[in-house]
Amino acid sequence: MSKYIKDRTPQIVTIGEDQHDLACEKKSVAGSVSQRACVFCGSRVVLYPIADALHIVHGPIGCAAYTWDIRGAMSSGPQLHRLSFSTDLREKDVVFGGEKKLYSALTELIEAYKPKAVFVYSTCIVGVIGDDVEAVARQLTKETGVEVIPVMSEGFKGTKKDGYKAACDALMTLVGTDDDYVAPKYSINILGDFNLAGELWILSEYYKKIGVEIIACLTGDGRIEQVRRCHKASLNVVQCSGSMMHVAKEMKDKYDIPFKKVSYFGIEDMSDALYEVAQHFNDPELMANARALVSEELAKLIPALQPYRQKLEGKKAAIYVGGAFKAISLVKALRLLGMQTVVVGSQTGNKDDYNLLSKICDKGTVIVDDSNPNELSDFVKQTGADLFIGGVKERPIAYKLGLGFCDHNHERKEALAGYVGMLNFAKEVYASCMSPVWKFIEK
Repeated sequence: MSKYIKDRTPQIVTIGEDQHDLACEKKSVAGSVSQRACVFCGSRVVLYPIADALHIVHGPIGCAAYTWDIRGAMSSGPQLHRLSFSTDLREKDVVFGGEKKLYSALTELIEAYKPKAVFVYSTCIVGVIGDDVEAVARQLTKETGVEVIPVMSEGFKGTKKDGYKAACDALMTLVGTDDDYVAPKYSINILGDFNLAGELWILSEYYKKIGVEIIACLTGDGRIEQVRRCHKASLNVVQCSGSMMHVAKEMKDKYDIPFKKVSYFGIEDMSDALYEVAQHFNDPELMANARALVSEELAKLIPALQPYRQKLEGKKAAIYVGGAFKAISLVKALRLLGMQTVVVGSQTGNKDDYNLLSKICDKGTVIVDDSNPNELSDFVKQTGADLFIGGVKERPIAYKLGLGFCDHNHERKEALAGYVGMLNFAKEVYASCMSPVWKFIEK
């Protein structure tokens, strides 16, 4: 551990070698070049998939450019969310304030696009100069009749995780504002799925087959109308607990809606997600439908995975992702393919997440919280990983080291959730690990 920044060592554990508990949920160590994103980015990725809302970034143009079309979130209807609007604050605005510019931009955009609602994102510079974004939002809501919602996401206030809370606070201003909707008997909300590569549509089909209706998904393929009425659901199913647990807890307190944490990645977790929903409603028919669906899907999937497992048996993988729930599911999915996880970490994991990772990973596995490129490169070389699974910021690390890379981040275009997603994952892992190009790379 001596080669790492001293203050970082409590956040690194090797199973079977280190005795200390992994430290987590801490601010990033100064100078460590964390892979974490800012508060603004955290709020933007959560709210972005709401397709009939207008999203405007109140700040310098770079903030809007950085988060333009940031998720591979698909919409079955409007595409307004894919446009990136900015007030493009400059030096003059820093000196004299940007409120008039924001008011003018919102007036023009609401007139041009007729959105169902507007999200206005505050950035670092807005927090510094003190623009009253909330006052401008109230004024425009009153004048236009369109709900203008400020997202208080000044980047310097914390980390990406704080941005999740800012997004949840914005969503909660809409939840419960449509009380006329009558929900079906067996109805749920999915919290924390963002319809990457159309994954929500896969999940919707599964739930429909077992007899459960989805009222709203927050926020994949989202609509403002669905957010307004989602308090009518009987159960909240939380996929990405890091981003949406705040909404789940608030809806439990305010509307007495219970929630369950699930994952839709991998065979085991996907099946459990169906069983847990059926069990919640305590209807034998729902449970029978869930069992039939799982049996049907596994009968097709298990034989299809065998050729990939034969080729991948014994390969080693390193995982570094945003949320630890993904890391846990990925460890299980890789084991199904005969692969060993030798490095695993996340940006936002909590103590329970890391305790579970310690139980399901093998001796010698490195578990790390809030890592950086130097550490990750070193861990991969130490452990002899053949594959790196991560996001856009981890891809260059893998390529520089001559490793196969599998994209499991929010901008991907390949569906990896559900049973079909498990097969897609196996194909991508196989293509990455077994590519002929590695014959020409000296590791």
